Amino acid sequence: MPDYLILGAQRAGTTSLYHYLTEHPAVLPAPVKEIHFFDHRFHRGVGWYRSHFPLLRWLRAEAARRGHRLVVGEASPYYLFHPAVPERVARVLPSARLIVLLRNPIDRAYSHYQHERRLGRETLSFEAAIEREAERLRGEEARLLRDPRYRSDAHRFHSYLARGRYAEQLERWFAHFPREQLLVIRSEDLAASPQSELEAVRQFLDLPVVADWPPASPTHHHRASYPPMPPELRARLCDYFAPYNAHLAALCGRDFGWDR
Repeated sequence: MPDYLILGAQRAGTTSLYHYLTEHPAVLPAPVKEIHFFDHRFHRGVGWYRSHFPLLRWLRAEAARRGHRLVVGEASPYYLFHPAVPERVARVLPSARLIVLLRNPIDRAYSHYQHERRLGRETLSFEAAIEREAERLRGEEARLLRDPRYRSDAHRFHSYLARGRYAEQLERWFAHFPREQLLVIRSEDLAASPQSELEAVRQFLDLPVVADWPPASPTHHHRASYPPMPPELRARLCDYFAPYNAHLAALCGRDFGWDR
């Protein structure tokens, strides 16, 4: 079973962080990066989830052979946002180390929108999509909490603004886990200073110090190009997110610097 989970946020660098981590010799990659057990496959049962990871006796034998502990984890960026996931993880993996990447919510929302457009799951303009978001998402959280088999396309694909209200999501996790089990990383810091942020992750996961990790020149993943957001719309979203960013700063005791 996994030692750590990368919870999200979506479009915030989870793929890059996952691949950086799996370059460390003490970190074993999962068969697939995103297993999505705790969000829309929870009904398959813990045995199904366990089958994705090495047996404990094999891990112990391999760690003894290599001379250092081994850890395994996965990264499913919907975990942060799905309302039922914190309680499920607390039930199945109460000791897991949890990593969260948070990106400027305006940039995250626009990247999310462009991603859905490329995949053909969004036909509206960005401005129209965020205007209709509340209508699209109405009632979806309640249904997700009621029915573990329910998958909400609207909640997954059209939650451009809602996924950027980070404090609401973190509060659900803090209700089930002590804060020392969650590491919150600013995505912009991971992009600008990957070595220092990866060293913080290494310490958080108690990984051994090894040569050539963190990598001197990390590779970035999933960089797509698209037209810039209109300045007037960006200004509107800055005003929209300001109170939510203030809530996040109070919750985490740090200024994320996204309102400047």
